[in-house]
Amino acid sequence: MEPILVYGFPAGSSMGLVAALEWLGKPYRLCRVDMLGEMRDASYARINARHETPVLITDAGRVLTETMAIAAWLEARDSERRISFAPLSLEADRMHQLIGFINTGFTGAFSPLWAALEMAKPNPQMQASLREFGAARVIERHDKLESMIGDQSFLIGEHPTLADGILVGVARWLEFHQVADPARWPKLAAVRRRIEADPAVIYAMALEDGSIRSGTGACVGHIPLAEVIERFGG
Repeated sequence: MEPILVYGFPAGSSMGLVAALEWLGKPYRLCRVDMLGEMRDASYARINARHETPVLITDAGRVLTETMAIAAWLEARDSERRISFAPLSLEADRMHQLIGFINTGFTGAFSPLWAALEMAKPNPQMQASLREFGAARVIERHDKLESMIGDQSFLIGEHPTLADGILVGVARWLEFHQVADPARWPKLAAVRRRIEADPAVIYAMALEDGSIRSGTGACVGHIPLAEVIERFGG
């Protein structure tokens, strides 16, 4: 069977993994999930007890969660090195370093902003504190990432890799939460423009928004969440 990626909307970090699957070019399926509705249903815990996306159903029917684990699964199957590099190479080490930073401190810096936005019972004083703290952390993490970016067109080299896919799903949260002008970080802004202009990313963002676009042909269709849970849920 083809692997199935469960990806979330709106503005899910998992959007970048859809682009990575397009870059990889091997057959896959998708399952689009409303993170503000379906993902919070008790039944979702059967495929991810933490009620999060992404989730990958592997070609062996196993459930795999967490972005870095899914990225490692994709890297291991990238025999043509379309989205990764030769094991033990300098470029592979660099990619893993950037993926680690983006998926931990960079992504985590937005947590207070999401907490303020999604608070069930509004608490203006606490929400203001969360936004102030979160904005400061996001700016600091952007400063760090800016210092890590070299002169290449993408994060590592002249074509997008898993690191770029993981970045693109999260970096747009800067504007979503209205933290700062992306131009404040010129190298990061330039990399983002190139990634966001890539046809695979345009395709992934269109799917996230519920639009129909033509991709590479690697995606062989969507599967309803209920079916994924029924077939693969523990």
